[in-house]
Amino acid sequence: MIVSRAPVRFSLGGGGTDLPSYSQEHGGFLVAAAVDKYIFVNANRRFYDSIRLAYSKTETVDSVDHIEHRIFREALKLADITRGIELVSVADVPANSGLGSSSSFTVALVNALHAFKQEFVSSEQLAQEACKIEIDLLKEPIGKQDQYIAAYGGITAFTFNTDGTVEVERLPIKPEVVHELESNLLIFYSGVERAASAVLTEQGKTISANKDGAVERMHRIKALGYETRKILIEGDIDTYGELLHEHWTNKRKLAVNMTDSVIDDHYETARKAGAIGGKLMGAGGGGFFMFYTRPAERRAVYTAMVRRGLKPLRFRFDTDGARIVANFHRSR
Repeated sequence: MIVSRAPVRFSLGGGGTDLPSYSQEHGGFLVAAAVDKYIFVNANRRFYDSIRLAYSKTETVDSVDHIEHRIFREALKLADITRGIELVSVADVPANSGLGSSSSFTVALVNALHAFKQEFVSSEQLAQEACKIEIDLLKEPIGKQDQYIAAYGGITAFTFNTDGTVEVERLPIKPEVVHELESNLLIFYSGVERAASAVLTEQGKTISANKDGAVERMHRIKALGYETRKILIEGDIDTYGELLHEHWTNKRKLAVNMTDSVIDDHYETARKAGAIGGKLMGAGGGGFFMFYTRPAERRAVYTAMVRRGLKPLRFRFDTDGARIVANFHRSR
């Protein structure tokens, strides 16, 4: 038995600039943080030659080509594992919630398959192979942020170059600043699950056509990513809350399905209760809210959101990234 895990993430600043519609032309930059909510993949040698998969449903097949789950199928093909394996996926957070769980699952799966073959691979290789599966093979309209932060962990800055390469920088943030940021961020689940692909596809078209000044908005979002990096290193994190508000103001105009009246009402209620700024995680349209509050207003914002039916999520930042947490696998 092998137990592999990879963290989900919060995008702290510059989110969306990793999308190919923007980064391939202008280059992207963002700051992301891995958190202690994980996607787990358990791998075990199966007595039979068939393949058994367990996730929200169960599949037992005799051939990789017959696998319905697209990521399982392509990952097994890439690893050249064709029989005699059982894979089980378990998650701390729901799918389609804006925390990059699909890419975290892919990274955890790739790591589990390498461990199954008794191979050690770097964080960079895990991220690259996860990107290959999701972007190159499955043609998902996504960027590379989620795969890279799941692989590397920490509070990390990523530069997405126009040639497709990615530069990784673990930010040198003081421990007391990390603790203060954890305390001042409030996370709530909206209760709405949505597939990111629809929002991201429209956002990509908007950027490519530069509709309503979309490229200029993306330039500003990237600048906010650089400002986020500076603020976190210097420790002036109340300013970060103001950046969150500006980020959301720019981002929500990039796709009509990124928000709706209910989401807007949640956001305005939090602001009236004392949140300096906030945003929906990921592509938008649902999932998790992130709000920044000072300690004096924290309880008021918390109470206001719970009264509206939103579910709070406690968290700490993760520094490990993807890892094999247990390995009892033995070769035959």
